[in-house]
Amino acid sequence: MMNKIGYFPIVFSVFFSPLLQAKQNVCVFDLLGKAGESYKLMEEWALAAKAWGADINLTVYQSEEAVDKNFKTNKCDAAAMTTMRSREYNKFGGSIDALGGIPNNEIARRAINYALDKRNAKRLVSEKNGVKYELAMITPIGIAYIFVKDRAMNTLEKGKGKKFAYLHYDLAQKVAVERVGAIGVPSDIFNFVKKFNDGEVDAIASPAYAYKPLEIYKGLGSNGAMFTYPVVNVTADLIIKPEQFPEGFGIKSREWAVKQLPSSFKKIEKMEAEIPAKYKLNVSKDDALRYQKLLREGRIELTKRGVYDPVMMSVLKKARCTVDRTNFECSLAGE
Repeated sequence: MMNKIGYFPIVFSVFFSPLLQAKQNVCVFDLLGKAGESYKLMEEWALAAKAWGADINLTVYQSEEAVDKNFKTNKCDAAAMTTMRSREYNKFGGSIDALGGIPNNEIARRAINYALDKRNAKRLVSEKNGVKYELAMITPIGIAYIFVKDRAMNTLEKGKGKKFAYLHYDLAQKVAVERVGAIGVPSDIFNFVKKFNDGEVDAIASPAYAYKPLEIYKGLGSNGAMFTYPVVNVTADLIIKPEQFPEGFGIKSREWAVKQLPSSFKKIEKMEAEIPAKYKLNVSKDDALRYQKLLREGRIELTKRGVYDPVMMSVLKKARCTVDRTNFECSLAGE
């Protein structure tokens, strides 16, 4: 018969060993399901997470709304979804996709690096309705450009009165559409391109990620265009409930995420390059400056309304002015 001294360590190891934690259920949104780049990245992350003491069970959804619903009802211990959807769980990280805040991939790289830096660890943890959340990863999806069915609609002024699909849960998009006098058509991430292709709307904003798989070229037809002015940078967030994960998990996850950025941006640049040149139209320098000022005014308004985090707005401005010191806004206060 085993003596009590020998029995106790076995009981302790069974019930308290970090190696025997329950599986963590992670819900992943990817429009393309298991074939999508977002899901493939999460598979790599899940494999790496084993070394951090986690045992990840991934479930992919092609409906972002379903991911968010399951996260709220505790069917998921973590959720990977677009930053626009996840902003409610962490406003600091969720503001990185502010309108016009990131005009190119170099600024995006700097901003994501800063946001995930260990110095911001406290800002990446939040609480809502008594539940603690932590931002464990930011992944770039790419700059969203405006696609129009008629290339004659080549200025914002000509977009007045035209139908523009926007994601209904993102107040920032609604405000932006209203500012230019367009008719906003509330949409979801799974149907906004379909509305464009079917002729229900005249314009959409989308990253190159969606061009081939969602067949945006069908909506462009022979007279459409993609304006290469960067309206908004699109990213995805991984939000975890830290109490369901090993201690320090979020920090290790963020460190891993930063190391993946170079390959992620290479994929984005490849997808952007694959859009046929015949569709790409550049805006004039004067128009670009006007749009930049318009988007800046929108960010300031949305920050005052509590949609965007003011600290992140300062971070984005610093990143923009580090890359382009001649930017008109660098000498202005307000962000």
